[in-house]
Amino acid sequence: MGTSVPIDDSLSSQCFTPNSICYTTNNNINADEIPTIDYSVLFSSDPNIQAKALDYLSTACHNYGFFYLVNHGVPEYVFKSVFKAISDYFEPTVVEDRMKYQKKSSTDMIRWELRSSAAENREYLKMVTHPNYHSPSNQTTFSETMEDYYTRMREVVHGLGKAISKTLGMEESFIEKAFKLESGFDVSAMNLYPPNFKSKGSMGVPDHTDPGFFVSLIQDINGGLQILSHQGKWIDVNYMPSNAILINTGDHLEILSNGKYKSHVHRVVVDNNNVKRVSVATLHGPSLDAFVKPAPEFLDDALPPNYDGATYKHYLEANGQHLIDVQSNIQQFRHN
Repeated sequence: MGTSVPIDDSLSSQCFTPNSICYTTNNNINADEIPTIDYSVLFSSDPNIQAKALDYLSTACHNYGFFYLVNHGVPEYVFKSVFKAISDYFEPTVVEDRMKYQKKSSTDMIRWELRSSAAENREYLKMVTHPNYHSPSNQTTFSETMEDYYTRMREVVHGLGKAISKTLGMEESFIEKAFKLESGFDVSAMNLYPPNFKSKGSMGVPDHTDPGFFVSLIQDINGGLQILSHQGKWIDVNYMPSNAILINTGDHLEILSNGKYKSHVHRVVVDNNNVKRVSVATLHGPSLDAFVKPAPEFLDDALPPNYDGATYKHYLEANGQHLIDVQSNIQQFRHN
């Protein structure tokens, strides 16, 4: 069973982030605030500082399932290049080029769709980005820009795998091995939310959780995302720290930890905005052949398995869905 690091209340107001973003090391985080995690401090050479940073990460995973990640090593210019590349790709005058990636078969590695309804309002392009990188043809600048971003994000994936493993009281290679992350199946959705002048409160993306290890999100304009708290209250993600990545834990971290860390419900609401918004949400998953089930370390006589095990491929295809859909099926595998 994983153990948590004891908290020293005398350090509860100390700043551990080099860019002066502060967080408390006690567990009394405001329920309407999303924690900020300094990636670099998770690997501090000072064992006391690292232990407290990991304890805070544990609290963020256990109580929220969402956190901002700062000082992660991906430069701001990379984010700006990504947003420009996506905006250029979604130019209305070249929509015919995108239409060839409309849904065709279960083997699609690239998929485009335009949805405009009260239930969902966005244009998006999905691509499988790992273990093999797929990108639209004849889009050299776009392809190279996005591949650079995904390559950098893979370093973050491996780093968070080590850090979150430690928060669970395990060896740092625990998640890497359980999920076979070297061949992890990653799918990225590049979303364009159009200007919206009338339909206040309409859905950009309906309520859902996400499969996989975790989802990373970057966006060019704040607003839209809402997270459902344990108390059943929707929390607005109105502000992201500069150059931050929003992380939300996925279904398979919940399954592996037997519910210690939860995959949280969230949605995108399109309020009255007079500008378009671009976001990149990447689902970082286990290898398709990784069989994920509650680990023995999280089981005992009083706590039996809360989930059935399955390969990641079987999980994604459980209800006749395609791999690139990366839809949550956790209710089907969760014991009542």
